[in-house]
Amino acid sequence: MLDEQSPLGKALVTTDRRRDGIYAVGILLTAAVLFEASITPAKADYHLQAGDTVEISVATVPELKQRVRIGPNGTISFPLLGQMTVAGLSGAEFQAKVQASLAAKAVRQRTPDGRESSVTIDPDEVTATVVEYRPVYINGDIAKPGEVAFRPLLTVRQAVALSGGYDIVRLRMNNPILESADLRGEYEALWTEFAKEQAHVWRLRQELGQDPRIDRNSLLDVPIPRSTALDIINVETDQLRTRQADAQAERTFLEHAITEADEQIRVLSEQQKTAEQANQADTEDFEKAKDLFSRGNITNIRVSDARRAMLLSSTQRLQTAAQFMQTQRQRDDYVRQLEKLDSLRKSEMLRELQDAVVSLSRIRSKLQSTGEKLQYVALAKSQLAGGVGSKPSITIIRTGAKGNEPVAADEDSALQPGDVIEVALHEAPATAPTDSASAFGSRQDRSLVQGAPKLGEYARQ
Repeated sequence: MLDEQSPLGKALVTTDRRRDGIYAVGILLTAAVLFEASITPAKADYHLQAGDTVEISVATVPELKQRVRIGPNGTISFPLLGQMTVAGLSGAEFQAKVQASLAAKAVRQRTPDGRESSVTIDPDEVTATVVEYRPVYINGDIAKPGEVAFRPLLTVRQAVALSGGYDIVRLRMNNPILESADLRGEYEALWTEFAKEQAHVWRLRQELGQDPRIDRNSLLDVPIPRSTALDIINVETDQLRTRQADAQAERTFLEHAITEADEQIRVLSEQQKTAEQANQADTEDFEKAKDLFSRGNITNIRVSDARRAMLLSSTQRLQTAAQFMQTQRQRDDYVRQLEKLDSLRKSEMLRELQDAVVSLSRIRSKLQSTGEKLQYVALAKSQLAGGVGSKPSITIIRTGAKGNEPVAADEDSALQPGDVIEVALHEAPATAPTDSASAFGSRQDRSLVQGAPKLGEYARQ
């Protein structure tokens, strides 16, 4: 027998009492909603919270229909109700509380002909439902973390699908296979540049006489083809020999020029002594000739010849002295060039070495960052090849009586409004790649990535 106190019984009794067609339809709809609410576990178990949006309507007073969002203090504001606390109520409790509060309320209505009439609200004419729930939030290894609109019976699997699915790459990047090819090419090019700059530093330090213990073989410890490394080292070795030969040739030239200047100075010194002696003798002859001429013993022609000879020897002595001084200055200039040759060359090499060391450090930093990118891409490729190795770890943070509480869940767990979902993927177990062209685990790739922290023995010095 149907209980008259049940929602459906009340609706049938009311229908029997009131034969008006409009009221009957409204009451039957209300009964259907209440009956559906009673058999829907998600709605029955849920209690209203701040942020939910509710709708209250009265069948006979359409203008009272209104949607209200529950405020932070858990209350709503509605005509004829004022401030009402609804947070913590279930759907049925909310419906009953609103019906009880609006029961027997009188509302004045204006008819189409302009007259006003008073309508008393019957509880069965009142409908109070939740029309918009608080969203759920999803975070972690998801393609698009953020807010997801809540729908009744929403599950974790559905929320993940609405967020774009799982993000197995864990990074926002392009296709990891294509990205891997580009990064690997860049990585190998950086290693080649690193080997070239490292050999450049080695050659400069050899020229400066620094670290003579380091040999060429230590420069081959780089993950590039050995033939390429040998070509780089051979070029730097040839340049080292050429520069050393040029420096030695210039030094030999200056030393030879100094030796010739010394020999010329020695000859000119002897010539200068001879010229001084000859000039002194001619001067003495001229003085004797003048004395004899004053006594009348010789003619004026003899005096003139003696005077001419004295002037000629004096001119030769002055010319020899000037040539001697010029050769001495030229020798001093050669000596200064020889002294500056090593200092200028050393200064230029030190400046070039400084630039090379800075360039080597910059390449090392690029190698480090590119190597880290390769490691992440390697993880992405292995996951793409083998798929997600195990089920994701899912935790729901739900507001309960004791505040926010973590709840272990799976993909089929039902959600409630306001839930926060944390998703964590676990790396798939390492498996042997079936395609060496698409898997990053090839021997060459592993050697490149493993070489990133090393960066050559010589580079750390």
